[in-house]
Amino acid sequence: MQEGLPYKTWTGRSPPISSPGSTTAGGVLKGGRRSVKSMVSENAVIVFSKHGCCMSHVVRRLLLGLGVNPAVYEVEEDDEVSVSDELEMVGAADGKGARLQLPVVFVGGKLFGGLDRVMATHISGELVPILKQAGALWL
Repeated sequence: MQEGLPYKTWTGRSPPISSPGSTTAGGVLKGGRRSVKSMVSENAVIVFSKHGCCMSHVVRRLLLGLGVNPAVYEVEEDDEVSVSDELEMVGAADGKGARLQLPVVFVGGKLFGGLDRVMATHISGELVPILKQAGALWL
């Protein structure tokens, strides 16, 4: 059986991702952690998920099945509130200030949505063109 290319996974086992004013140059936080904003800007597709969440697994498998190799940040239970707050700040910059639930998907540096949005755009046939435009697919 062929083995797929692994996706990047970050785990939230360090101190919270950030607080206002805690970032340093290049988006690296004190303690070596990266900010959500820098991770989003550096990856064509990134999925923020709870560790072991089945809905996050569905999103990742769908993207992998389409040929996208998403970066994945797995949020530990202790860091969930701080990561959610930072995701909302990044998402609010896109004009979507609603409360976000994990899994959260960013495509092309912008908030795309959660499981519902990913599945709805896939079913309607709009997901592949969006992924191509973001540079996540080359076909």
